[in-house]
Amino acid sequence: MIEELLPSCVVTVETYDLDGADEALLHPEEAAVVARAVPKRRREFAAVRACARRAMDKLGVEPQPLLPGERGAPRWPRGVTGSMTHCEGYAAAALVAAADLASLGIDAEPHGPLPDGVLPTVSLPSERRRLAELAVALPGLHADRLLFSAKESVYKAWFPLTRRWLDFMEADIDLRPDPGGGPHGTLRAELLVPGPSVSGRVVQHFEGRWTAGRGLLATAVTVPHA
Repeated sequence: MIEELLPSCVVTVETYDLDGADEALLHPEEAAVVARAVPKRRREFAAVRACARRAMDKLGVEPQPLLPGERGAPRWPRGVTGSMTHCEGYAAAALVAAADLASLGIDAEPHGPLPDGVLPTVSLPSERRRLAELAVALPGLHADRLLFSAKESVYKAWFPLTRRWLDFMEADIDLRPDPGGGPHGTLRAELLVPGPSVSGRVVQHFEGRWTAGRGLLATAVTVPHA
């Protein structure tokens, strides 16, 4: 799912078999991070890192431990940037040479509605108005959960560039279907706080794509150098 959302320079690896994740393949440093976690969390941790190491191998980067850093963001090998995501029944990693993209973010969510009361806490009034229009255009789409996923992807692309928190209300995201219909389309995030400096210019919006299928929603955001 993630591969179709990203440019060809990005290497992606995904799996739908989290129960088959082999925790024994974790590096000792990684295993220590989740040593006290519940089994489900350990399997997700192992599955997504297995995806990331396969992506490293495809990029020609020696597979190595992938530990969480500040605010849980993965500490990628030198010369590489990327993003990881996992949810019930799915895990994926997307990696790219840092020379090819400044940053990227991916997220996957179950294709179902957000819990009651969550949408107002993660969205702006302008976003909720557009979600109502999207729901009319694509009646089977859980647009509220899609917006949440897009917010997560935007944050994952934002943080490596700024090392700062980005609140849900600090990005106004416009989700649009592709012409011709179908459960896929584009996203554009207007940053409502000063954006990061990328290649000597301030970036005030991020762009990406979204899709739905196999009981999942997926979003991806890329930030080019120029």
